[in-house]
Amino acid sequence: MNVIEGHLSSAGRRFGVVAARTNDLVVSRLVEGALDAFRRTGAADEDVVLVRAPGAWEIPLALRDLARSGTFDALVALGAVLRGGTPHFEYVAGETAKGVFQVSLELDLPVAFGVLTCDTLEQALERSGAKGGNKGFEAAMAAVEAADLRSRLKKAPARSSRSKR
Repeated sequence: MNVIEGHLSSAGRRFGVVAARTNDLVVSRLVEGALDAFRRTGAADEDVVLVRAPGAWEIPLALRDLARSGTFDALVALGAVLRGGTPHFEYVAGETAKGVFQVSLELDLPVAFGVLTCDTLEQALERSGAKGGNKGFEAAMAAVEAADLRSRLKKAPARSSRSKR
């Protein structure tokens, strides 16, 4: 059996990060975590581009523009959507997730999802560097691994057909 998997090496690769400005208390911590992950895996600072979108709703469009440039090996979406007293949360969280996924599929590029969808600010803070780890760090690590996996899959030998006996 031939197993192909990505490694956590970002040296020589380019990454784009789109981070919402809304809920910056949380998102800035996610960004710090993502940048730390890129540095730890060997990315040079000049190979990471950070784009600040107004809010989570605008993340997919910015991701699409970055993806269309053709200069990135993977992208990361970072944001925080907090539940309020209206259905606004469901619309923003759901459509942001769909938009991020759509960009990945349509533009054939790994896009890691680091948009928190939490009931409270406390939950978001826990997931952005406290008890729950840093989901920005985790999303960036997923982007690094996915970019490496994609390059390995492109180099994978084609399966040879067996002759019938």
